[in-house]
Amino acid sequence: MRIKVLGCSGGVGPGLRTTSLLVDEELLIDVGTGVGDLTLSQQRRIRHIFLTHSHLDHVCGLAFMADNLFDLIDRPIEVHATTETLGIVREHIFNWKIWPDFSVLPDEAHPLLKWQVIGVGERFDLDSGHRLTAFRVLHTVPAVGYAIEGRRGVFAFTGDTYADDGMWSFLNGLPRLDKLVIEIAFPDEQAALGYAAKHFTPSLLGSELQKLRHRPKLYLTHHKPGCEPVIEKQCRTALRGWDYVHLQRGDTISFD
Repeated sequence: MRIKVLGCSGGVGPGLRTTSLLVDEELLIDVGTGVGDLTLSQQRRIRHIFLTHSHLDHVCGLAFMADNLFDLIDRPIEVHATTETLGIVREHIFNWKIWPDFSVLPDEAHPLLKWQVIGVGERFDLDSGHRLTAFRVLHTVPAVGYAIEGRRGVFAFTGDTYADDGMWSFLNGLPRLDKLVIEIAFPDEQAALGYAAKHFTPSLLGSELQKLRHRPKLYLTHHKPGCEPVIEKQCRTALRGWDYVHLQRGDTISFD
């Protein structure tokens, strides 16, 4: 299993792209602005997209991918998400007002996008032989994370989330957890904003990780632009004893 980080920032700017992870060249988890770095040839290889939630920084690239691939692929891209997330994306983006509805283009019998509901706790067998499972996380809108169990290890991505015992309960129930991508959006000084927006701060994450029975390598993501140096400094104290890195666009997470 190989995960390429197309985008991992909490905002945009020079060198910054929003959330999108490319798994084994054929699957995307979230479609933020990071997908803009994929060539047309790479985009044509995508067969499945899994959305964590409906916020624009995680879904905006889907609109442009669909437009790029019109008339270039002969089978639909399957877009997997919860009922709530698909409903929001369809109502507010692919509604013929913000963007064309590519689930009925070129026609209903041959759509470019195919909506597929995935429920919390539901497992999906990938073409690679790996198994993906959706798990509930706490955010300001209905949201999930995804765990992928492969032959060489287990990877989990929380998406945007906050302190929640249900998430830790799911992760603790995995047979193993080798790599965990988890967010820290704000520094400790903005803890009130983190609570309102349902994003982690370094100290809160450090405290919550005590509930995790596994000891995975941590990949920290979703830092808000301009906050990176302070977050990195605070993590040196809050996450002391953990093996962690701050994700950068272009990084690769591999089980080879």
